[in-house]
Amino acid sequence: MFGVLAVYWYSSVFLNTLTPKFYVALTGTSSLISGLILIFEWWYFRKYGTSFIEQVSVSHLRPLLGGVESSSTTGLFSSVNGEAEPRPSVSECKVWRNPLNLFRGAEYNRYTWVTGKEPLTYYDMNLSAQDHQTFFTGDTQQLRPEDAVMQKAWRERNPQARIRAAYQLKSIQRLFTCFVSRCAAAYVLLAEEEATTITEAERLFKKALKNIHWIQCLVLLIFVLCQSTAGKDINLLVYIKRRLAMCARKLGRIKEAVKMMRELMKEFPLLGMLNIHENLLEALLELQAYADVQAVLSKYDDISLPKSATICYTSALLKARAVSDKFSPEAASRRGLSTAEMNAVEAIHRAVEFNPHVPKYLLEMKSLILPPEHILKRGDSEAVAYAFFHLQHWKRAEGALNLLHCTWEGTFRIIPYPLEKGHLFYPYPGCTETADRELLPSFHEVSVYPKKELPFFILFTAGLCSFTAMLAMLTHQFPELMGIFAKAFFSTLFAPLGFFADKMESFMPSSFWHQLTRI
Repeated sequence: MFGVLAVYWYSSVFLNTLTPKFYVALTGTSSLISGLILIFEWWYFRKYGTSFIEQVSVSHLRPLLGGVESSSTTGLFSSVNGEAEPRPSVSECKVWRNPLNLFRGAEYNRYTWVTGKEPLTYYDMNLSAQDHQTFFTGDTQQLRPEDAVMQKAWRERNPQARIRAAYQLKSIQRLFTCFVSRCAAAYVLLAEEEATTITEAERLFKKALKNIHWIQCLVLLIFVLCQSTAGKDINLLVYIKRRLAMCARKLGRIKEAVKMMRELMKEFPLLGMLNIHENLLEALLELQAYADVQAVLSKYDDISLPKSATICYTSALLKARAVSDKFSPEAASRRGLSTAEMNAVEAIHRAVEFNPHVPKYLLEMKSLILPPEHILKRGDSEAVAYAFFHLQHWKRAEGALNLLHCTWEGTFRIIPYPLEKGHLFYPYPGCTETADRELLPSFHEVSVYPKKELPFFILFTAGLCSFTAMLAMLTHQFPELMGIFAKAFFSTLFAPLGFFADKMESFMPSSFWHQLTRI
């Protein structure tokens, strides 16, 4: 107690002897130091993505104080079943072919005619050209003259030039089996680019399939001639059958489309990288065959397989559909969530963690555009592609969108730093924004949520630097006025101690205080 009174007395004497120059030096030095700290913190944040002060406090001070990490590294990559999910070693920004990409002539070009806007970027179309060249013509060391014609056709930037190249190939066709397949590739290009309706595109794909069937009949007679091109022709066959199934789906023959997709998956099981099961899931949802959807999910929603928005959100839709018609936020807050409701909420959280951009499109908080031909998993491009085809399925399930609206934002309370730590998946990749801007048209506002917010210590040091710099400038310009203000501030700050000292003085004899001051 006496120590506190002594400190108060000496501080009062010290403050009364200070000059305005001291306050100028104090505020100027404080501003300089806080500015240096701010510069260092900003540089460290830009280079490593985290605050230096925060990292030191978490990594070094917390263990000294007996704290532990809230989650281990293993837990960050665990699956819903609790099993460890290895972090993928592939590039985070790998671009995938959109399994449900539209037809250029029958759908993308119609959008351009109506709006005058280009729905596809040159980067996206260039990726498609590369896909067609490698998928249909394969190894360039065995490039044939007809392959060269088709490669040139796919590389053409002008759609009319691509169409002319396809007609050129048709006009010079010869009676060689290996060349008939190239004529089939020309029909594929015409179906994609020239056909203005889905019906016309289907007719051209059927012509292409007829040419491919000629190969399958003749390959038994000329096996030696065709064995080097069989792999390329199989790729072409799979592509044609898949697009025919998509034509049937768009023309309303959904059961026929489902049958074609199932046969294709059964006939070519090793081509799982084409994600034909995503086409099948969408068609089954349109049929409302939810049991069949669950059967497909149980096969492809596996820990060892790469995830997609279609897999995660379809799983969430099925679980939400079981409880959403009777779900009420008020009732759930009173009685708590049932087991089925908890499973649905967890499935939504899992889906949102995988791709956080989808809910804004499903809830129509952000306008949809035509999906690109390529998507970036966990990116805005994948969210656009998923919501474009699956929004109607969420609307059909009564209350599913209401449950999504009530629960999706809770994911980011579970994962406060999604760019640095994950919960069920590896951390959200920060490179998606750049790739999405290349894939999506310029008139679309690319979603960059969740945003990388500045750490608290950068904001704090910025405010401290600005405040002390302002005080230094004011003290230099108005030294006497700021001196009065500083004395008044410190007097107010020490007022409780002064009040306490006065009370103590009234209780103690004056001789005691005299002896104390002499000491």
